[in-house]
Amino acid sequence: CPFMLKPLKYSHSRLVCGYIFFYLKESTMQKLIEILNETFSDELHQVILSNSKDKEKIVKVKIRPVLLKDKLYFQETAYIGTKVFHENYEKGEIIERVAKYLQETFKQGEIETLNFKAIILVSKKGKITVKKQMLKKESMENAKETSLSHNRKKQYLLDVNKTIDFLVDLGVQNKDGNINKSKYDKFKQINRYLEFVRDVLPYLDKEKQIRIIDFGCGKSYLTFALYYYLHEMLGYNLSVVGLDLKEDVIAHCNALSQKYGYKDLRFIRGDIATYEDTKDVDMVVSLHACDTATDYALQKAISWNAKVIFAVPCCQHEVNRQLQSNLLEPALKYGVIKERIAALLTDAIRANLLEEVGYDTAILEFIDMEHTPKNLLIRAVKKAKMKKIDENKKLYEMTSQLHINTTLQKQLANGENDEKKE
Repeated sequence: CPFMLKPLKYSHSRLVCGYIFFYLKESTMQKLIEILNETFSDELHQVILSNSKDKEKIVKVKIRPVLLKDKLYFQETAYIGTKVFHENYEKGEIIERVAKYLQETFKQGEIETLNFKAIILVSKKGKITVKKQMLKKESMENAKETSLSHNRKKQYLLDVNKTIDFLVDLGVQNKDGNINKSKYDKFKQINRYLEFVRDVLPYLDKEKQIRIIDFGCGKSYLTFALYYYLHEMLGYNLSVVGLDLKEDVIAHCNALSQKYGYKDLRFIRGDIATYEDTKDVDMVVSLHACDTATDYALQKAISWNAKVIFAVPCCQHEVNRQLQSNLLEPALKYGVIKERIAALLTDAIRANLLEEVGYDTAILEFIDMEHTPKNLLIRAVKKAKMKKIDENKKLYEMTSQLHINTTLQKQLANGENDEKKE
């Protein structure tokens, strides 16, 4: 044993060395925990965990501080395949997760705070090396300025210091450009929506006119925001149509569109299920369309081979009426529980069906649950080849056992997308 002055029998030396190795490993882990304790505060800029041991499961993790209701959390952004997942954790929870990630998943970690930078390296044998560099005073001041504005003041895509006409007319801003307190949640929702739009820009061709249809546009907060962001801010050539059943809403929205000079944004009265005015669409949006109207919107998007689909479903009654299960009966006998299970199953079925016809699909949180329970957004991007029916066998086994047959399932089964399949 290299740590002993006197030779020992093999069994004894192995035991002693084992204790020493265990002590060294514990000591290294303690050092890691200490630096993580120092890292996770309001002075953190970001943590990046990379060089994954299994890139098929998880590629990278980013962590940054966020303030939610004046309480400090740490938002973990996990990149798994082509999908991105966000979750917020308290300090103790995030330290445990990062320590576990570095023990089991990632070989490298990068830390940036106001006071120091650090690199964490993990060898093949699990040895953890920490290299820490304190920042100079000037660098600390610059970092503090940048970091505090990032962490304590949310950076929105729409400029909070600029008066935006459509936000004023829709009551979100006052004439001085300030956000009305009663509409602040709406302003955050608009910006969250635009963040989703920003993420899919690589799939839209800026060199040609992009055709967008917004089914069930309603008062059109988000339709106007979409046009303003893509056309006025980013310079995309657009043709946007908002569709709704209410004549007064359509008239009001068209008047506002003309007022702002948005010549390629128009609103028409019509039903999602029977809309046939075009067959050439790049993006389909369906936000809070009731019950099976979302299914009709998704089917239209699929038949048009739309590159991008955004859907925030609402009022999902169809599956609630159909859902039966002896196994789940103790839960389903409570109406509110059955309603929520049915809503989640509806969205899961829709997402699977979109994947089946060639869309890379994710279900994301749209806005905080405190504002509305209908807060899930289905984002689908046309990327992959269609799956064969037997590749989605488990979906049909599940729906059969639960006695579910949704409108979108019926539409696809009836061959309403045969032209695209061929």
